Amino acid sequence: MTIQITDSARLKAVIAAFQGKRVLIIGDMVADEYLIGRPTRIAREAPVLILDLYEERTILGGAANVAVNANALGAEVFLAGVVGDDIVGKRLRQAIEELGMHQEGVVTDNTRPTSTKTRVMAGSSQVVRQHIVRVDRVNKSDICEPSKSQLCDYIREALPSMDAVVLSDYDLGMISPEIIETCVPLARELNKVIVVDSHGSLSRFQGVTALTPNQPEAESTLGMMIETLEDLNQAGARLLEECNAQSVLITRGSEGMSLFEFGKEPLHIPIYPLPHASEIVDTNGAGDTVAATFTLGLATGASKAEAAYLANAAAALVVRRLGCASNTPEELRGILA
Repeated sequence: MTIQITDSARLKAVIAAFQGKRVLIIGDMVADEYLIGRPTRIAREAPVLILDLYEERTILGGAANVAVNANALGAEVFLAGVVGDDIVGKRLRQAIEELGMHQEGVVTDNTRPTSTKTRVMAGSSQVVRQHIVRVDRVNKSDICEPSKSQLCDYIREALPSMDAVVLSDYDLGMISPEIIETCVPLARELNKVIVVDSHGSLSRFQGVTALTPNQPEAESTLGMMIETLEDLNQAGARLLEECNAQSVLITRGSEGMSLFEFGKEPLHIPIYPLPHASEIVDTNGAGDTVAATFTLGLATGASKAEAAYLANAAAALVVRRLGCASNTPEELRGILA
């Protein structure tokens, strides 16, 4: 069935209740670098574009972008992850501090560099910039001792005072079996909202409140292709059963998203219709926006359908901005019918 939610007053009340919710976000800290230039000519030594560089940006990515989104919506955010003892790591720490987020759980590990993803974009300021290439400098090995023990100790200490926890797994070594075993059973015992946004195997996470994979991630975990509505419904049912999850929210790009809950009919939510919508500019980080918004909705006591509806609307806004973007409560309220 397709979701129909028309009570905008109720949804606006949910957004207002985001304020001050305490959220622990555990995951891979990533620096997202953007190099933006104007194409000027073809190089003489190779058939490649020469760009006249006019802008450079370094912003919080990976799990840190989930944190930025939750923070922008009014939550009090606590981060747990690892950065390197390098210039990029210091920049990330400074950005976290400037946003007023807690970083006592961010460990500096001098044995590994800060994970960095550099995107080269081309185009003038008057046109939509085109993504030419991405260069990744990441270490995918597991976090080593003593960093792992420090992280586990912090998670055990912080969880009791949280309203929700997000495990944001970019498959860069942070979300190890030890981190999962430290976090998930304790969070369940404390009756916390537990949301998992994972690029890796979803079956590692048992008994959580919600999984928020995109369609390729769901397909990879299940070893199947989702080509029809019947396939999609089967995938959602399998993930619920195999992960013992309360709910699964599968994001599907231009097809919207689909929510699956035990004992309920699947809800298929079309992409959110924005008035006077501009062209989609950059889908990077949209999944982080969904995870943060959905988590905060659940933390306020909203139904999973209401939280999914708000997450869908939030994603529609951020994909029309360059780079990882976030929404304010005012922006999110402003597009509700």
